[in-house]
Amino acid sequence: MEDIFARVRAVTARILRLDPSKVELSSRFRADLGADSINLIEIAMGLEQELDITLDDDEVAQIVTVSDAVRYIERHI
Repeated sequence: MEDIFARVRAVTARILRLDPSKVELSSRFRADLGADSINLIEIAMGLEQELDITLDDDEVAQIVTVSDAVRYIERHI
């Protein structure tokens, strides 16, 4: 989980132009990190490239927190 979290953190911080330390497992993409719908698409695309996976759009739409993203990725790799 730590490796996946580190990669989700790095992609999220890069896209949102945040210090990586601001991205925590409990962080909500929209409410805490300030992501908008375009940012969320960019993060999903960045994770697909970073992890060489394909994310299901309907399932990704249900992701609220960084922890949700990490758990989703763990189930699909």
